[in-house]
Amino acid sequence: MITRRQLLAGTAAGLGVAALPSIATAAPETTGRPRPNIVLVLVDDLGYGELGAYGQRVIATPRLDRLAAEGLRFTDAYSAAAVCAPSRSALLTGLHAGHGPVRNNPAGNPESVAFADGDTTFAEVLRARGYRTGLFGKWGFGPERGDQPSHPNARGFDEFLGYITHGHAHDYYPSYLWQNGDRLELPENTGSDTTFAPDLFQERALAFIRAHRAEPFLLVVTPNLPHAPSDVPSQEPYADEDWPAADRGHAAQVTRLDRYVGELVDELAAQGLIESTVVLFTSDNGPHEEGGFDPDRFDASGPLTGYKRNLHEGGVRIPLLAWGPGRIQPGVTDRITQQTDLLPTLADLAGVPGPRDIDGRSFSSLLQPRPTAAAAQPYLYFWRLDNGNTRRARAVDGDRLPRAAEAVREGNWKAIRWAPGRDRTVPDDQWQVELYDLAGDLGETTDLAAAHPEVAARLVGLLRQSWVDEVTREGYGVEFDAPDLLLPGVTYQLTATLANGSAVPWTGARLVLSAPEGWSVEPATSQGLGRLAPGARVSVTWRVRVPETSTAEQWLLTVSGYAVARDAPLTFRAERRFTPPPPAPTTDAYLSDLPWLSAVNGWGPVERDTSNGKQAADDGTPISFGGTSYAKGLGVHSYSEVTYHLGGRVARFTSVVGIDDFSARQSTRGNTIAEVWADDRLVHTSGVLRASTGPEPVDVDVRGARLLRLVVRAADAGNGFNHTSWADAFVRLG
Repeated sequence: MITRRQLLAGTAAGLGVAALPSIATAAPETTGRPRPNIVLVLVDDLGYGELGAYGQRVIATPRLDRLAAEGLRFTDAYSAAAVCAPSRSALLTGLHAGHGPVRNNPAGNPESVAFADGDTTFAEVLRARGYRTGLFGKWGFGPERGDQPSHPNARGFDEFLGYITHGHAHDYYPSYLWQNGDRLELPENTGSDTTFAPDLFQERALAFIRAHRAEPFLLVVTPNLPHAPSDVPSQEPYADEDWPAADRGHAAQVTRLDRYVGELVDELAAQGLIESTVVLFTSDNGPHEEGGFDPDRFDASGPLTGYKRNLHEGGVRIPLLAWGPGRIQPGVTDRITQQTDLLPTLADLAGVPGPRDIDGRSFSSLLQPRPTAAAAQPYLYFWRLDNGNTRRARAVDGDRLPRAAEAVREGNWKAIRWAPGRDRTVPDDQWQVELYDLAGDLGETTDLAAAHPEVAARLVGLLRQSWVDEVTREGYGVEFDAPDLLLPGVTYQLTATLANGSAVPWTGARLVLSAPEGWSVEPATSQGLGRLAPGARVSVTWRVRVPETSTAEQWLLTVSGYAVARDAPLTFRAERRFTPPPPAPTTDAYLSDLPWLSAVNGWGPVERDTSNGKQAADDGTPISFGGTSYAKGLGVHSYSEVTYHLGGRVARFTSVVGIDDFSARQSTRGNTIAEVWADDRLVHTSGVLRASTGPEPVDVDVRGARLLRLVVRAADAGNGFNHTSWADAFVRLG
């Protein structure tokens, strides 16, 4: 368990197909100024009008208003979506929702909003240039597991404290958080509201600044404020206002955010980092109306129409402030800027050529002592398909809120269109299209589609071309191809690739593999080392032998890729962590007495929430076929795959497999096929198993096999009555 002291000390982490158009980032700044530290504060559901600098007159935000006065305030900044997950994905990857890996909110399924290897974030780009990277707060992508490609550590953040999933982030007093790849238990929040998670994120962010003051750093702070519910330790300075509790709490949340930003700035000043740091502040979408909160009390959308979930301006136009005394000139810009522009902008500030196959365009030239114009994207694309159905947003959408919708802004023209349902593939003539001229109608009150059909048609064409079902990317940085499992005493061929997905050539390209002590690592093949043109790749293959014995609880393999771009050194890395398999059997044994290696859709002795292999010898599940009972067994539902480590020591595997009586009582329609695999050899296939025909015996030679895999698949298109059991599953050494 991680202690609070470790938490605040800053424990480092260990942890249709079409190609996108190639859009190069601008050249890194060449003024000779040092690379700045970057502090990005991304808040949750803060509306365009909720800061004093954007017209707020009730909620106090003095520190943010000062940043706006001393820095650059964007009037026409946008998220890429009207809800959290696709918006934040676009901010991190530079790809809007028509191209990005995450296009909708998770709807209760974190796996549906998971990043994969190759979904490059700006943290990976800056880390390659030597930045120390940290993220504290809400992440929101992928399952709650530490070692997987959607975890912040895998997507470029050296240090992480926060919530992995969206649903978890709705709890301000959680019983646990995630610190890098481990759960941080907060038992004091069980039964009482003691530790306010955003306060922990703030403490951790301040500690990060102190710990890394002597090196360039990227600090991303993502508190879940002011998302519903309106929980906050104190409603001051609004506790005495004659408002509903949700409104008092929300106002206090916003003012607390303002205090957090002030504390970050004060810490930068205390560490002498003011003139070497750029601070950015923004929100992920428009204001919410949940948990009893009334956004209209505070004019949270300002002069705009719409709320969270609307593609009208109020749902997607957001505050954006950039502050850096001595570096950024005070002022206001109406550059049309989407958060997809952040990745190329940060890459330019750091002096590193980022991926070219993105939608964003850099605005780094605006963040200079002598700013110059920054070319914007030719148009902005927005997408919305969400299960939320809140009252005000529904009224703005004219009861079309549950439908698929998309929008585009080109210059001052803005088009929004709604499908008849949730299917975006319906023909164009089934969509309802509205057209607005934002130059004279910021509130989107007058639909001009009928008056300007040629403009509406052109913008519909942009909407249509902005969506790509499956995106093929060029690759950027290191890719590591390795099996999911490594076994003792086996030699593997592992391959890594360094891909130059930028717009400039790289030189000195090389790849290095680091393995645990005692492992044998020999280069097998290499190609293309040295110079990498834009879009080129270099690969190296190694022969890696795992020792026969190991006492490690985990094996770590790290590939580092090195190159030089524009005289700037780049270092990329990819890590793979492997859990050593359980010991191979040393005596004849029932499978229920052995620890399993992996299990998909298994119950009884392989349920993931049991300590299989440590229980008594009679822990196998009793199985009955045609009234005959077997004392030990394993029950599965197709598709099922259960794997055991044999280590080459087992001679035979025997069992009885079939549709058991439990399933037959539910229905006689069950039918499956059972397979036995010895490593990659299929050594047994049953006929079609039915309750009416009874089970089949299994007796196979598995000599020399290191893995035993028991597979059950449906014999037809599948049905819900496919429970199959392996009874008396037994392995013999001789």
